[in-house]
Amino acid sequence: MTSAAVLKSPLAKSLKVALIQLKAGADKTANLAKVTKFIDEAVKTSTVGALDLIMLPECFNSPYAVDQFRNYAELIPTGETTSILSQLAKKHEVFIIGGSIPELDGEKVYNTSLTFNPKGEIIAKHRKAHLFDIDIPNGITFKESISLSGGDKATVFKLGEFGNVGLGICYDIRFPELALIASRAPHNSFAMFYPGAFNTTTGPLHWHVLARSRSIDNEIYTVLCSPARDVEGGGYQAYGHSLVVDPYGKVIAEAGEGEEILFAELDKDLLPKARESIPVHYQRRFDIYGDFVGDGKSKVSDL
Repeated sequence: MTSAAVLKSPLAKSLKVALIQLKAGADKTANLAKVTKFIDEAVKTSTVGALDLIMLPECFNSPYAVDQFRNYAELIPTGETTSILSQLAKKHEVFIIGGSIPELDGEKVYNTSLTFNPKGEIIAKHRKAHLFDIDIPNGITFKESISLSGGDKATVFKLGEFGNVGLGICYDIRFPELALIASRAPHNSFAMFYPGAFNTTTGPLHWHVLARSRSIDNEIYTVLCSPARDVEGGGYQAYGHSLVVDPYGKVIAEAGEGEEILFAELDKDLLPKARESIPVHYQRRFDIYGDFVGDGKSKVSDL
């Protein structure tokens, strides 16, 4: 480990982001109109200056329900939602991490996140790898595998001139390997982005803890964007609390439970400071426990 290696930040310049915490109803057209309205508003009202990136929550164009995913599923890249997000990214000249939508591919339906560059081009596509199949007594039972198929790759990509980032969806955050792949060489990502819809049982238990853990483990930023809670609408209740965690594990921005836009700036200088002061990023003992990332077996997406 050299001093130069420690001091060089994987984030080339500070990144200004907006997280759109909104609730989706049964009307897809209305959901997409709301997305357009919120993105327009985020650009106009940013409290951190000109935005570089806007992020949407998991399942922003449809209800989050296993018996509804297929009804709302679209082809990519020819579907309506893909087209609208592409146009919005180009209009505002920002990156958009498009939360997630149900994707139809043959007979299969995936929970899929697309990222667009400021030209409106798709630069990343992640299919939720770990399906949310849980049964908590006196809590919640939910099984995505009833109607969804799981993706089969980790997703790491270059966010323009800023640097590399990793992308997961909701339940993916519980599996630290995805963030470890993204943060390690050769990718050296500066952040993990997770659109997610934790609920009012799992949210209070683990939402903050998992986000902080992924940041602390890998000395990266962790960014979570949730749907807003919809008490009046019934059905699945998202936890809300979209948040941004810095490389020290500190929550630097957090939303409430309702619809809102959360702004934050990811400071490029904080990453090398964290990695220099507590250098776990460089101190792994692969002579003791092996290196599953460097063994050639990890599958990383290549759009």
